[in-house]
Amino acid sequence: MPLFLLTCLDKPGALETRLATRPAHLDYVASFGAAVKLAGPVLDTPDGGPIGSHFILDVSDEAAVEAFATQDPYALAGVFASHKIHPFRVVVGHL
Repeated sequence: MPLFLLTCLDKPGALETRLATRPAHLDYVASFGAAVKLAGPVLDTPDGGPIGSHFILDVSDEAAVEAFATQDPYALAGVFASHKIHPFRVVVGHL
């Protein structure tokens, strides 16, 4: 299956909702098992707070990534302002 990079950016002022929704979000991401190759927050500074999320997903197609993004508890709670999907290829390193 192909890899995709999903970048989700938070709405300004969404930190409280993000923190409250985090357990449901983590359960949701974990439910995809090995299809989630990498996931984590995008930070505003190296030691700062989250302003979004990055995922590398190994799924069948872009429609599967779109479904993943729109059904994420963060998205359903209104944390994300936007998301973008890009095909991804590992050149250096491994997943």
